[in-house]
Amino acid sequence: MSGQQPALHRGIVKQILSGDAIVIRGQPKGGPPPERTLCFSNIQAPKVARRANPTVEGATETKDEPFAWQAREYLRKKLIGREVVFTVEYKAPGTGREYGCVYLGRDQSGENMTEAMIAEGFVDVRRLGLKADDPAQQRLVQLEEAAKAAGKGKWADGAGDNIRDVKWTVESPRNFVDSHHNKPIEAVIEHVRDGCTVRAFLLPSFHYVTVMLSGIKCPMFRQEEGKQVAEPYAEEAKFFTECRLLQRDVHIILEGVSNMNLLGTVIHPNGNIAELLLKEGFARCVDWSMGVVSQGADKLRSAEKIAKEKRLRIWKDYKPSGQSIDVKDKTFNGKVVEVVNGDALVVKIGDSTMKKVFLSSIRPPRQTQESAGDGAKDSSNRRVRPLYDIPYMFEAREFLRKKLIGKKVNVEVDYIQPPNQGYPEKTCCTVTIGGINVAEALVSKGFATVLRYRQDDDQRSSHYDVLLAAEARAEKKGVGLHSKKEKPVHRVADISGDVTKAKQFLPFLQRAGRSEAVVEFVASGSRLRLYIPRETCLVTFLISGISCPRGSRPLPGGQMAPAEPYGEDALSFTKELCLQREVEVEVEAIDKGGNFIGWLFVDGINLSVALVENGLASVHFTAERSNFYKTLQVAEEKAKKDKLKMWANYVEPTKQEVVEEPADRKVTYKNVIVTEVNDSLSFFAQTVEKGPELEKMMDELRSEMENNPPLKGAYTPKKGDKCAARFSQDDQWYRAKVEKVESNDRVTVLYIDYGNREVTSSTEIAALPGSYQSIPPQAAEYILACVALPDDEDAKNEAMDALYSDIINKQLMLNIEYKGPPDYVTLVTEAKEDIALGLISKGFLLVEPRRERRLAKIVSDYTKAQEKAKSQRLNLWRYGDFTQDDAKEFGYSR
Repeated sequence: MSGQQPALHRGIVKQILSGDAIVIRGQPKGGPPPERTLCFSNIQAPKVARRANPTVEGATETKDEPFAWQAREYLRKKLIGREVVFTVEYKAPGTGREYGCVYLGRDQSGENMTEAMIAEGFVDVRRLGLKADDPAQQRLVQLEEAAKAAGKGKWADGAGDNIRDVKWTVESPRNFVDSHHNKPIEAVIEHVRDGCTVRAFLLPSFHYVTVMLSGIKCPMFRQEEGKQVAEPYAEEAKFFTECRLLQRDVHIILEGVSNMNLLGTVIHPNGNIAELLLKEGFARCVDWSMGVVSQGADKLRSAEKIAKEKRLRIWKDYKPSGQSIDVKDKTFNGKVVEVVNGDALVVKIGDSTMKKVFLSSIRPPRQTQESAGDGAKDSSNRRVRPLYDIPYMFEAREFLRKKLIGKKVNVEVDYIQPPNQGYPEKTCCTVTIGGINVAEALVSKGFATVLRYRQDDDQRSSHYDVLLAAEARAEKKGVGLHSKKEKPVHRVADISGDVTKAKQFLPFLQRAGRSEAVVEFVASGSRLRLYIPRETCLVTFLISGISCPRGSRPLPGGQMAPAEPYGEDALSFTKELCLQREVEVEVEAIDKGGNFIGWLFVDGINLSVALVENGLASVHFTAERSNFYKTLQVAEEKAKKDKLKMWANYVEPTKQEVVEEPADRKVTYKNVIVTEVNDSLSFFAQTVEKGPELEKMMDELRSEMENNPPLKGAYTPKKGDKCAARFSQDDQWYRAKVEKVESNDRVTVLYIDYGNREVTSSTEIAALPGSYQSIPPQAAEYILACVALPDDEDAKNEAMDALYSDIINKQLMLNIEYKGPPDYVTLVTEAKEDIALGLISKGFLLVEPRRERRLAKIVSDYTKAQEKAKSQRLNLWRYGDFTQDDAKEFGYSR
């Protein structure tokens, strides 16, 4: 047959419409590529099911013809996303539909898909239009007859049973989502509406669902005057999703419901499509659906951050909404010294800098109209105290106080809120302790709520999604602010300055002995405001037995009284030691102003004694009748002697008695060789200078034992005896000491010239010649000074292994630091490198605090090395500082 051959076209298969129709797209150039629909010529495939068109009145759904789905799936798995060549043989008049042939590959030598579909028995050949003299068309008939004969596909027996039961609608979306328990479901994406919305068949149930990607939103298409108008980058985002998902096998995790649409995550074999859209700048994170994301909301936020930094696509004009934070100020560590209400902390950084930080993106309990009304009814003259009057404010403050006061925390600055409506600038941070997010723990207890932001406001917590999830948990449990129970009420009697009430409470507090209290405020070094839970009262408390300088204070006229010398130092000392700590008080009396006077103890420390010890107070004559007078006198004498603070210029009226100071550290190194390492950091060492004498003695002993061999069994070992023992490793004789006799076959001996021990038989032991009895042992036992082993057995074994490898059989220099027995020593190399310091620096050993002044330099150096090992999480510090309290009591673990 002669005639012009149809032109060859190339493209990539975008979609399979049925067993005989496909959509082919070109290569993208500056935007989504052109598409064309091609029907296979000379064949007809079974029709797939169609749902009823909601815009057409009276429209009904259709069901699959037998093998319609199998035909489409065969073609989908063969062609989707693959490059093909095709010919267009003719166009149908009227409809303009194109008919032709498709070849899988780059030319016509590839698989002919028309013939493949016929051979598999999925389609019918249209015989009416075939030419008898065209071999290619007659081959189609032959393939069909062969498929029928083989009973393939639709020609098989019982082919009419191969029809899907498609569920086009989901009656109860919420129950449907909950029934799948966030487990991945196999699916095929059937349609991409926009970059973040797809329709899919769930397998094997064939539910047809619309899924909106959780946590993100792409540019959309909107209707204007009957026309569809694309927002910037909407076409590109849709194409990005289409070319990766359309008619691909994926897994869908159903996570929530929005109207009748489902929220979920679509997982392609190459990853999460939502994360890819964000990273390429085709989408933004949205808070309203971020809370249901189960595959890591932090990954989505990080992907969005990358696109923002690169100014990709929708972020091309992006500008951060807040002021930038210097990298060196972004993170810091400090000790919490005060909790302010339920959302702010005062953190001490370094030696003296105090910094107030607010917990990012949370709102503490607030006064409601209901609670404000109740307070007004209760007492119109009573002063409002937010800590006690606002429901759950006290619980929030107490939760933070008990977990954080005096503890070291890590602070990461998220954003700085500028001054607003008379409020000062706020530094908003994420605060963590032991890996636990403090704000998250607070929200999960229901003691705070999460702030909501505008979509374009990125001045929020770096863990905002975690906070939202914690709030959702608290709401579900109905705890704290989300509880439907009656709000807690704290009726606290404030008797500060009220003489009448103070006199009423005095007998109760005196009879109680030591009462527990919480320091709410520190006015000066010796004047505090306490909350006593047992009596539910607030009191002003003056410290007994001392005279303390006062800090600056406001006067009635609005002026400030200047601070007395060292008054501010005393205030700072008491604040750091006591503020918001749980203390014990012994009440003795009240003054004429209704203030209670007595003794205060914090962690077993008498505050009066501590102030006097540090030169911040002097002993008052009223202390003479107390049990603490002698202790106060000793503390004052010590402060005077050390010329601390207020005693800096003190001159002793009489000649001061000479007190013998502890001797300075003496350093007298001697060269040694370590011969044995035992448990508990002890080891045996020989002096290098006696090495030749030892070798000579060993040679003489062995010569004598060989010349006069002992009779086996003639010697009866006794505990404590010096003897000669044959070492099992080299079969040579050595001097030894019997340490334990269990039986004739089990005798424990210590080789006194080397320090190693061995369990041997009595037949391997002999009497030691008299000339060797009086020679002292050549190996002495020592212990490393100022260090200790960890309690954990694994960590202890690691430490001993490290010590063994550092010192065994090595020549080192040894200095005795303090007496034992055995003596405690430091070991250094010839390069003056301290062995113990090195092991502490690597995180193997702990510092043992010693109070001797001569050891202060060593202990200080060791402590610095230990703190550095902690910060680097080395070895026994790999899981953090185990010497501090764990943070798991925060009430929430991941």
